Amino acid sequence: MNLKSKILHLKKEKNAVILAHYYQRPEIQEVADYIGDSLGLSQQAADTDADIIVFAGVHFMAETAKILNPDKKVLLPDVAAGCSLADSCPPEAFASFVMAHPDHIVVTYINCSAEIKAMSDYVCTSSNAEKIIRALPSDRPIIFAPDKNLGKYLIQQTGRQLLLWDGSCTVHEAFSMDKLFEIKRKHPDALIMAHPESEPHILKIAHYIGSTAGMITHARKFPKGKFIVATEAGILHEMQKEVPGAQLIPAPIHEDNTCGCSECAFMKVNTLEKLYVCLYQEAPQIDLSKALIKEASVPIERMLELSN
Repeated sequence: MNLKSKILHLKKEKNAVILAHYYQRPEIQEVADYIGDSLGLSQQAADTDADIIVFAGVHFMAETAKILNPDKKVLLPDVAAGCSLADSCPPEAFASFVMAHPDHIVVTYINCSAEIKAMSDYVCTSSNAEKIIRALPSDRPIIFAPDKNLGKYLIQQTGRQLLLWDGSCTVHEAFSMDKLFEIKRKHPDALIMAHPESEPHILKIAHYIGSTAGMITHARKFPKGKFIVATEAGILHEMQKEVPGAQLIPAPIHEDNTCGCSECAFMKVNTLEKLYVCLYQEAPQIDLSKALIKEASVPIERMLELSN
């Protein structure tokens, strides 16, 4: 049996489900039961009846699955799969920030640690952030963390004044405006799609701004379209499958690398071999205290209720 067959066999034998983010390697996406963005993955994690959840993503995503499934085994192929955005918001510093503004509602982007979620009133994803901000009382000030770029976009979209934490995603801040204009000149008929974690100057020239799932949905409307895609390049695999007739061009970054596109080193830490070993050994497991799970589950459940 090849590695893919072994994984599929083990998955069935152990009643396991594999959840994979759009940014994962193509070969991992091919063995996943569900591929999605943070909101879709959270909803799948909340609804699964599997005994084991293998989360092919990064650490905060696997933590979220554990918070929603405290009695299930939640596995992460490589515990080194972190997140630059989550790392930009240390719990001790954020606790001091929240304590200094006790009258504020705390809304945190799902790309943060379980400890940060536990300090929050609401969690959101890029798919539902605007909806959640609009649902909050207009007379209450709001802290938004950790992504300042998404926060600035939400201020623009909702007109709400948000107190922003100074965090960002290195992947979405890597795009080069000069190189983007060069590609646009070569492909004047291409539409630019950008993730709201991108910097304001990128969003300003985008024809469509949305989550990874939103980008794929938008691309389906133009089955023969041409798109310059400003997010992590892993999304191109599923997007091309969904819209096989479209021409997809990854947005260029400041530094040259193997693909000239923006790739998340943390997302690419996971491999098919690590996924197999993880499922075979049922390790490494995500382990959170009952108290932390109880506190962090409240804002996540509020998000899921507002999203349904």
